[in-house]
Amino acid sequence: MTREEVFQYAAARYGTEPAYLWRKYPRYAVLRHDQGKWYGLVVNVSAKTLGLDATDAEQDVLVVKGDPEEIAILQQSRGFLPAYHMNKRHWITVLLTDPQAARQVPSLLAESFALTSD
Repeated sequence: MTREEVFQYAAARYGTEPAYLWRKYPRYAVLRHDQGKWYGLVVNVSAKTLGLDATDAEQDVLVVKGDPEEIAILQQSRGFLPAYHMNKRHWITVLLTDPQAARQVPSLLAESFALTSD
């Protein structure tokens, strides 16, 4: 799944568009509710930073909020990592380039949207 497909899905399902908040990181995009609360973060991060390998090749990832018990289980699967730049107990990183992980993006976005809607 590509970042653009995530944005298209979020627009169609939740009526939200990505917000680019940081000049220093022009490709970092936040998905948020009308009141401003985040339910997703799409960023490009080096594989080295994610602990995947020693290269600086960039990976597009989605960071979403989830149930801590589910997050612990998902982190045992390929394509899921501890949250990048968020609380690692309540958020998880999804490698968008991993087909198995990417298939779960719609349900993970739904859970994150619900958990952050108050």
